[in-house]
Amino acid sequence: MNNLVTPCLTASSRAQTLDADLNQGVGQRLPSAFALRQALPLSTTLQTRVAHQRQAIRDILDGRDNRLLVITGPCSLHDPASALEYGQRLARLAEALRGDLLIVMRAYVEKPRTTVGWKGLLYDPRLDGSDDMLLGLTLSRELMLGLLDLGLPLAGELLQPMATAYFDDLLAWGAVGARTTESQVHREMVSGLSLPVGFKNGTDGSLGVACDAIRSAAHPHRHFGLDLHGHPAILRSEGNPDCHLVLRGGHGGPNYSEAHLATARAQLSKAGLAPRMIVDCSHANSGKNPLRQPQVLAEVVRQRRGGNRDLVGVMLESHLFEGAQGVGGALRYGVSITDGCLGWEATEASLKAACAGR
Repeated sequence: MNNLVTPCLTASSRAQTLDADLNQGVGQRLPSAFALRQALPLSTTLQTRVAHQRQAIRDILDGRDNRLLVITGPCSLHDPASALEYGQRLARLAEALRGDLLIVMRAYVEKPRTTVGWKGLLYDPRLDGSDDMLLGLTLSRELMLGLLDLGLPLAGELLQPMATAYFDDLLAWGAVGARTTESQVHREMVSGLSLPVGFKNGTDGSLGVACDAIRSAAHPHRHFGLDLHGHPAILRSEGNPDCHLVLRGGHGGPNYSEAHLATARAQLSKAGLAPRMIVDCSHANSGKNPLRQPQVLAEVVRQRRGGNRDLVGVMLESHLFEGAQGVGGALRYGVSITDGCLGWEATEASLKAACAGR
């Protein structure tokens, strides 16, 4: 029988082996999540506020609060100044409409890419390909803390599992995107989070992967990961009971009609899951035309008015000004550099109309 204990390598031979095996180099070392949280701490007041915000969302998901959950904001944050201005406006609107809507601001600092492109403030805060991720970590957390100070609950997409611990203490709601809903790693990660998380249906419009993800994330797991100090560890999660379905359409078109929702409700129930759903008014549900988002929102409100309380919320991509622009050259203030967004005036009018329609 072969000896299963491999011979020890000298330090030099071990380094040569690693150099030969790895098709990558090590760049700048990053602080641990614990170190960044210590440097940019969440105050006791804000800790309490985030806990209350999470509970308010749970109350909507579980039917104890009849308000509509609205997750709105830029497709991705790229400019702290315009993000804070948007947040100031949204905070005033949220207060004015708080009797009908629970408004949460999108604070997305990661951008999923189908192939390549700008990956978000966390990765390339200078927008020049320098990929200064240390600056990205610091700037992103500082910006989120500034938005929290405005009184807004924050939402984020949970894209890179190694990055989640740097920010998850600040979030009231999280999303797992259509491209990562099927990922076992993301399901395990979500099972250990203490915030409500929505799983989007697949890019092809299928619901099965999202239903599987919700069931998996609700279950306890033991899995490989990093602790807050950045050390490899076996992580134990208790399961997240506050996961739900986000409908974003698919290759075949929108999926927010009464027939689509009836199908989704039946599929969730068959899987033993609570039929609670959020409609993403963007992406395939708007035909990738951001100006059509108010129509989707109005249809959701109409169905809720007709008695469908499984529809608990909506998502909007919105910025100070409508449309989108490419990265490079002089940038227009308050315009998205990723997906096209609804402008502020249209956003405000749509949300006020949603309150009137309730």
